Amino acid sequence: MNKAPVIAIDGPSASGKGTIAKRVAWLLGFHYLESGALYRLIALAAQRRGVSDEKGLAQIAAGMDVSFRGDEVILEKQDVSDQIRSEECSKRASEVAKLPSVRTALLARQRAFRQPPGLVADGRDMGTVVFPDAALKVFLTASPKIRAERRYKQLIEKGMNANLRALSRDLEERDARDANRPVAPLVPAPDSQVLDSSALSVEAVVERIVAWCRERSLGGRS
Repeated sequence: MNKAPVIAIDGPSASGKGTIAKRVAWLLGFHYLESGALYRLIALAAQRRGVSDEKGLAQIAAGMDVSFRGDEVILEKQDVSDQIRSEECSKRASEVAKLPSVRTALLARQRAFRQPPGLVADGRDMGTVVFPDAALKVFLTASPKIRAERRYKQLIEKGMNANLRALSRDLEERDARDANRPVAPLVPAPDSQVLDSSALSVEAVVERIVAWCRERSLGGRS
C-alpha cells in the first residue's frame, strides 16, 4: 500500500466530517477523499439504470465513470453535485453501503486516492477498513439533535425542502443501519481519537485535528 500519510475522519451522518475533512486537507496541502460521495454516486447511477440487485450494483461501483473537479462531482460527464446531496439519495446510499460486494468493489478505487504528500479521507470505515494504517484516526460525532439541525440548515440553505422531524427520524434509522450492518459497521477504530463536536465550532474542530497532525509530524503546509 502507498505509504503517503492518511488522516482518516469517520463518523455518523451529519456529524460535520465532510466540512472538517475538506478544511483539514486544505490546511495540510493534502488530497481529499469524500468516500460517501462514491456511495451516493452508485445510488444515483443505479436509479438511472434501473438496477437494484447486489451484483448489478457492484458492477456499477467498479466501472462507473466518475471524476471530481474541485467541488464538482461528475458522473458520466454530467455535474451531479446537487443531486447526490438530496436526502433521497443519502438514504439510498446508506442502503447500498451495507452490501459486501459493493464495498469490496470500491476498495481499490478509494485506496487509489492515497497519493503524496498525503490524504484526508472521510467516511464511516476509513480508519477501520479502507486505511487501517492511517497515521491519524478521528471519530467525529455529535448529538442526534445537533446533527439533525445541521442537516436541516444545509438543505434549507440549498433551497431544498426539509422537515426537521423527518430528518431526525431518518438519521436515527441510518445510524442504526450503519452501526449494525455485518460488514464494516460504523464504530470507532480502537486507536482513534473520538471527538464530540456538539458544542464546538467548525474552526475549533479543525484546529484540534490539525494540532494532532502536527504532534505526529505528518507534514503538509507549515
